[in-house]
Amino acid sequence: MRFSLIGVGLLGVALQLTLGADHSTWPQWRGPNRDGIAPAEGLVKSWKDQSPPLLWSVKGMGRGFASPSIVDGFAYTTGEANDQQFVIALKLASPPGSSAPTVAWQTPISKGVDVGYRGSRCTPTIDGNLLFATSTTGEIACLDRTTGKIVWSKNMAEQFGGKMMSVWGFSESPLIDGNKVVITPGGDDAAIVALDKKTGEVIWKSAIKDAKGAAYSSLVVSEGAGIRQYVTLLGRGLVSVDAKDGKLLWTYDKVANGTANIPTPIVKGDYVFASTGYQTGAALVQLEKKGDKVNAKEVYFLGPKVLQNHHGGMVLIGDYLYGGNGHNEGNPICVEFLTGKVAWRERRGPGTGSAAVTFADGNLYFRYENGIVALIKATPEGYRELGTFEIPDVNDPSWPHPVIADGLLFLREQDSLHCYDLRPKK
Repeated sequence: MRFSLIGVGLLGVALQLTLGADHSTWPQWRGPNRDGIAPAEGLVKSWKDQSPPLLWSVKGMGRGFASPSIVDGFAYTTGEANDQQFVIALKLASPPGSSAPTVAWQTPISKGVDVGYRGSRCTPTIDGNLLFATSTTGEIACLDRTTGKIVWSKNMAEQFGGKMMSVWGFSESPLIDGNKVVITPGGDDAAIVALDKKTGEVIWKSAIKDAKGAAYSSLVVSEGAGIRQYVTLLGRGLVSVDAKDGKLLWTYDKVANGTANIPTPIVKGDYVFASTGYQTGAALVQLEKKGDKVNAKEVYFLGPKVLQNHHGGMVLIGDYLYGGNGHNEGNPICVEFLTGKVAWRERRGPGTGSAAVTFADGNLYFRYENGIVALIKATPEGYRELGTFEIPDVNDPSWPHPVIADGLLFLREQDSLHCYDLRPKK
């Protein structure tokens, strides 16, 4: 595996933050709470005068569309090379951004496979000294994150009858909840499975009739209707199972399409929001307890001409949703969460293709498929673009979600990982 350094430099930036605080941690898919929100403060408010300086770039990540996880001064991601998919750990420099990272370890977890858009998809999930990752072939592996040694592994297709709703391979990032790691094989007899995170032993399996395979989404936790539950998109649509035993609680199929259900749902209180592309739309449901069951009542459904998030996700900031709108488009849109009323929309975004969206310190970071990154004010008052820059050497779709930790912006671009400085100059 090749590993090299490109353009290492400080660019005169004062490096005063330290690793280890809450703002330095991005332990899983879509951040600390799986909602696309970075707990960051004091970042540059505009890029109109100067784009964020590129501090360093490293090669050796392999092929893939996975974002990194950042914990305790290390970056972890997944990639593919030499017909193997692997997890790689990078030791970050201290102070943050002062130099490029070095490889701590690299561990293969499965064979590689060409299922279209070849490469890894999974952002590793970090829990204490353990790391969890999936491969496109359906391998779920638990690794010791200090050494990279595999603790246990299982294959979702072989051991749980798992299958995808379409051809592009398993794509989820595992969910950790207490002693459980929860995954989505997508089989009718084991659509969702909870395993003991330390041993890999099965705790429960959820049988969901006509599951139609796993989707390209990842599980989130909801406390809706007073019941702890796991919510995700399957091929059939939105589903939820009881966290304690995997019992199916409710389903909502209207938001599903027959090709690829991708964005991770957004949960708040008794509400769950989901959107998909392929000319489908978006919906909000409200959860109500009915005896020992839960009813998902539709609050609104927005057709594709109003809102469809193909992939790239949305974020909920206050009372408003923000994200990209349109199939294979990332046209910025702001929608009132509880009503579905569009506060504003842009007919064309600053980049092309879908946009992966992250929020930090009052602003939205839109990362477009063509490599354009835009800073947009998160306000329902109107669209306010605050500057753009372009990721270097973009050849494949530029899909990995932006990661923000310790005042730094991490952007995976296939074999490369780029680090930009979001901190004001001193």
